[in-house]
Amino acid sequence: MQRWRGLEDIPQDWGRSVVTIGSYDGVHRGHQLIIGRAVERARELGIPSVVVTFDPHPSEVVRPGSHPPLLAPHHRRAELMAELGVDAVLVLPFTAEFSKLAPADFIAKVLVDRLHAKTVIEGPNFRFGHKAAGDVELLTELGAAYDYTVEVIDLYVTGEAGGGLPFSSTLTRRLIAEGDVTGAAEILGRPHRVEGIVVRGAQRGRELGFPTANVETLPHTAIPADGVYAGWLEVDGESMPAAISVGTNPQFDGVERTVEAYAIDRVDLDLYGMHAAIDFLAYVRGMLKFDSIDDLLVAMAADVKRCGELIAAYDRTR
Repeated sequence: MQRWRGLEDIPQDWGRSVVTIGSYDGVHRGHQLIIGRAVERARELGIPSVVVTFDPHPSEVVRPGSHPPLLAPHHRRAELMAELGVDAVLVLPFTAEFSKLAPADFIAKVLVDRLHAKTVIEGPNFRFGHKAAGDVELLTELGAAYDYTVEVIDLYVTGEAGGGLPFSSTLTRRLIAEGDVTGAAEILGRPHRVEGIVVRGAQRGRELGFPTANVETLPHTAIPADGVYAGWLEVDGESMPAAISVGTNPQFDGVERTVEAYAIDRVDLDLYGMHAAIDFLAYVRGMLKFDSIDDLLVAMAADVKRCGELIAAYDRTR
């Protein structure tokens, strides 16, 4: 899959393509419907499929300080899109100047002049251009003038997550903030992931017999509510069952919020400085302060046992 940053990265000889545009944070199951249709249509026409997205999130430019927690960084979104069969991803730097492009100018500059769109696939609430003034109706109207067609795909999927609300990135962020990583996984179609570099912490886990990888998460990452979770720690292509702790470590009066993972029964790991990913499967319990270190150790052993059971059950049924 080709990855471009900015219009200037698009090959000069790029021909017609099927295009879809959006933030697509998380590439959740609703997004997958739209992107999947773009890939399908491109194959029908014998031309490439392109996903256009933005960095930073448009809200941060339009309303500074409002950047939402991210469900997936851009490189992860690209990986997920590649798995769906996308041929190219274009990340457009979203600047104050770019945000002022009139809808018609956005279409001409991006879809027509550079991507030579033949078909555009979008959801019903797609908005574009200055002050989000452009909509699907205008997109379709301009298609008649610029020789592209538009398909509108209903991206709204519902299930048990969020009490039956339509699946969305906003709902996913809310569930993660509440610690409902199971509900978030239903929307995403996979466990929620956070990633970053393993850094040195207080090393209390090692002293207690449960050495953890302290992951310095990427900026704006959507981090689950404080608590203990079952999941996986992935490093260098190896995915290891893990007990995960999110919080300030109240047992030792900590103040800095951390995300740490203990790879179950792996006390021999030296991961400092390595890139790691943590996948959240299930919430186990809230973050507590115990009366003694012995009580803490009993709880940690029970947590690890419970995490192992949840992971084993998941592996058997998926």
